[in-house]
Amino acid sequence: MRVNELLAEGYGRLPDLVRGAVEGLSADQLHWAPGPGANSIGWLVWHLTRVQDDHITDLVDGAEQLWVTGGYAARFGLKPQAHDTGYGHTPDQVEGVRPESTEALLEYFDAVYARTRAFIGRLTEDELDRIVDERWDPPVSLAVRLVSILDDDVQHAGQAAYVRGLLPQ
Repeated sequence: MRVNELLAEGYGRLPDLVRGAVEGLSADQLHWAPGPGANSIGWLVWHLTRVQDDHITDLVDGAEQLWVTGGYAARFGLKPQAHDTGYGHTPDQVEGVRPESTEALLEYFDAVYARTRAFIGRLTEDELDRIVDERWDPPVSLAVRLVSILDDDVQHAGQAAYVRGLLPQ
């Protein structure tokens, strides 16, 4: 198995995880949080998608974030700001992320996932050692960045599934 096939396998598990966390939920259920300052299902799925959109877009030559160009922000009650991925959000900012529907979350996720899948599909092993972020010590390679995105997304999808299990009946 080639490395890009392995990455495709890992990322390919995300759609089912995301769908399992959100399908059939109302806008109110997507926005429900288990306690003050806690993240909602809608915020968690929005955030994992925003991080993937932001990070993968940085790796694709000449691309712009789908959040900025795709008209998704209005469906979440937000502005299409490229820097807003949810990282460091205050409880008030978390509260402000309000997907209008499951479909809004899934359409944005599906578009980002399609870009990610296409990017991974054309990767060569020689590219994986390329340094993509020198702000860290050691600098971050493309391989490490891709694993980091996947790790973050799987954790947040699991958190969203957990919060779904806490929804009031």
